[in-house]
Amino acid sequence: MAHDANAGGSLAGRRALITGAAGGIGRATAARLAAEGADVIVNYGRSADSARELVEQLERDGARALAVQADVSTEEDVVGMLEEARVEFGGPVDLLVNNAGIEVPFQLVEMPLDEWRRVLDVNLTGAFLCAREVARALIADERPGVIVNVSSVHEVIPWPRFSHYCASKAGMKLFGQTIARELAPHRIRVVMVAPGAILTPINQDLIESAEERREVEERIPWGRMGGPEEVAAAIAWLAGPDAEYVTGSTLFVDGGMTLYPRF
Repeated sequence: MAHDANAGGSLAGRRALITGAAGGIGRATAARLAAEGADVIVNYGRSADSARELVEQLERDGARALAVQADVSTEEDVVGMLEEARVEFGGPVDLLVNNAGIEVPFQLVEMPLDEWRRVLDVNLTGAFLCAREVARALIADERPGVIVNVSSVHEVIPWPRFSHYCASKAGMKLFGQTIARELAPHRIRVVMVAPGAILTPINQDLIESAEERREVEERIPWGRMGGPEEVAAAIAWLAGPDAEYVTGSTLFVDGGMTLYPRF
C-alpha cells in the first residue's frame, strides 16, 4: 500500500519497529510514526487482537503496517521478527523503539528470583537483543538509523517495591549511552525517552481512583499526568531529521517529576 496520506511526513521512507506496541505508549507511538510517514512494525506479546486492530487502523489511514508476535527476551524471536520486517518492507528496520516493558511490585525481601529475571529479561535484555540485531543489519547495509529506548523517570528516581524495574531502566540508560558511542561512527543515533506518570493501562488503578491520582499529581510540578501521545511526540521528534545532532541523551517527558518537588 502506498503512503499517499503520509508522503510528506518527516519519517517518510523509514521502517520503524515498536516493541510492545499493542497498547499504551507503544500504540500511540506506532500511530504517530505512521502519521509521519514511516512503515510500522507493531510488535506484541499476547495482545493479538489489539495489534491486528491497530494495524487495520493504520492501513485505513494510508500507512503500511505489519503486526508481528515476538518475545523480545528470546533471541530467536527477535531475529525472526526483524527478518520478517525486512522481507515485508524491502529493507532493514532503521528506526527501533525499545518500548516493551513490565513491572510488578515486590519488596526486596519478598521478590522471587523468577520475577527479578522476568523484568530484567523483557525490559533490558529485550532492548539489547533488538538493538543488536537492528545495528548489525544497518552496519552491514551501511545505512544510518535511530534507536530510541523508552526508559523512565526511574532511571534516576528510586521507587520502593520496584527495585527490579528501576535496575532495568537505569541499566537501559547506561547501555544506551555506551552503544551511542559505539554506533555514532556508523551514523546510528541512540537516545532515551523517559516518561513520568502517564495515563496508560499499566496505571489503570490511578485512572480509576481519583484519590490515588490526586496523590500522584501532587508530586508533579505541572499538576497532571501525561498522555501517551505526548511521549509519542517526543519519540517522533528524536527519531526525525530535526534531532540529527542528538545522541546519547535522555529526554524526560515527566511534567517536572525529576525536579524532586517533595524535597
